[in-house]
Amino acid sequence: MGRDGDAPALSLHGIVKTYGPVRANDGVDLEVRWGEVHALLGENGAGKSTLMNVVYGLTRPDAGEIVFDGRPVTISGPTDAIRLGIGMVHQHFMLIPPLTVAENVILGHETARSGLMDLAEARAEVGDLARRHGLEVDPAARAQDLSVGLQQRVEILKALYRGARLLILDEPTSVLTPQEAERLFDVIRSLTAQGTAVIFITHKLGEVMAVADRITVMRRGQVVADTTPAESGPPDLARLMVGRPVLLRVDKKPARPGAALLRLEGLRVDDDRHQPAVDGVDLEVRAGEIVGLAGVEGNGQEELVEAIVGLRSPRSGRVVLGTQDVTRLGTRRTLHAGVSFIPADRHRMGAILELAVADNLVLSDYDRPPFARGILRRFQAVWEYALKAIKAFDIRTEGPAQPLGSLSGGNQQKLVVARELSTDPRVLVASQPTRGVDVGSIEFIHRQIVARRDQGLAVLLVSSELDEVLSLADRVAVIYRGRIVAVLEGDAVERERIGLMMAGAA
Repeated sequence: MGRDGDAPALSLHGIVKTYGPVRANDGVDLEVRWGEVHALLGENGAGKSTLMNVVYGLTRPDAGEIVFDGRPVTISGPTDAIRLGIGMVHQHFMLIPPLTVAENVILGHETARSGLMDLAEARAEVGDLARRHGLEVDPAARAQDLSVGLQQRVEILKALYRGARLLILDEPTSVLTPQEAERLFDVIRSLTAQGTAVIFITHKLGEVMAVADRITVMRRGQVVADTTPAESGPPDLARLMVGRPVLLRVDKKPARPGAALLRLEGLRVDDDRHQPAVDGVDLEVRAGEIVGLAGVEGNGQEELVEAIVGLRSPRSGRVVLGTQDVTRLGTRRTLHAGVSFIPADRHRMGAILELAVADNLVLSDYDRPPFARGILRRFQAVWEYALKAIKAFDIRTEGPAQPLGSLSGGNQQKLVVARELSTDPRVLVASQPTRGVDVGSIEFIHRQIVARRDQGLAVLLVSSELDEVLSLADRVAVIYRGRIVAVLEGDAVERERIGLMMAGAA
């Protein structure tokens, strides 16, 4: 490893990073040792990613010192980090879609013979590296054809190919099945067994317990604890992250379902490349129940949801709301017929960051009473409604006029949930409703959804977080390659079994 005696892999001393009035990192100390998995745990906005961006050279700190392998270093950019042996896999992958796996991995580090890139050799090398670390992926496949889980493996391979001895993984399981996550943990363990240091950024407590040797908890830019899984259980960690006790299990009574409010009949939907993404789905969601759709991302969930809310026309089959066929009504009329929609990507579809909080709360109804009369908008009504929603949904904001973009991710998501639940819908389609949201806000959003279920709302919950599906859903439908392979309820709802079905081993 080229270590100086027993020097830690990485020591950070007094790292400060400010953005305007916000201290993203407020004097952070951190020590990571070779051969250990070090979890960096905290809510979104706690400063974890900022800190690691400093280590990887994506951001320059305002103050503080970085010591790598016993030597003080200045990291001015990722090139410096990579040269030292620091690799980072981001939440949003940086692959070039039309290139193959092998090409993506060796990009910038080509094996050259007589000035030409030797692709066959590169492919063999990448395949070998993949096998050695249990990162099975076809070197000849194009990046754009890979599932998100496989793309992530390519990112890890890329870092290893560049000689990473310290690997930073930013929220690495947000896109994986339980089995894929387990496999990732195996990869991480085999890397640390060979002496690599791994920093694992996460807000998921279960993972920390499963994979971490040491845990640093951050809150509001500061380190609030340095501990181990043996010393601190999930409730302790949650309390440290949020600053108050948090209920980790959803508190809910058994469902008392009524009539079917949403029915999907033989639904077939194509993706953007005109390939079948949803392949003959039959499913019903009744009043007063939450049906969870479990599956690895990229198995047709997105297209299914888009077909339900009218964003995508199905090739065949029907979407029925109560007794009304809404299959080809279009989004606006479907939503006005009583469907609410929490989209998976709030920035692209759920909210407009430049607009004020108040405007975002009435995005779908700004031109209807009580917010408008004819062509006139009624600003007073919008303002009063915003104040009520901010209070009811505990949206932390300076007020209705604050631009949405300046709120934390958790508060942006609460706003989307507030808007979608305040219209008194009959059916709620919630796609990844707590993605990238802190523990405290997750608890709040879950309670709101269950409370509305108890008042008779029919909820279709689409989530790649299996824990979320298991704790919220009354029935679980497992989707694999565009088909519902099972609908389970009661004792049949079992983590291992669902995980296997999600992977196609039904």
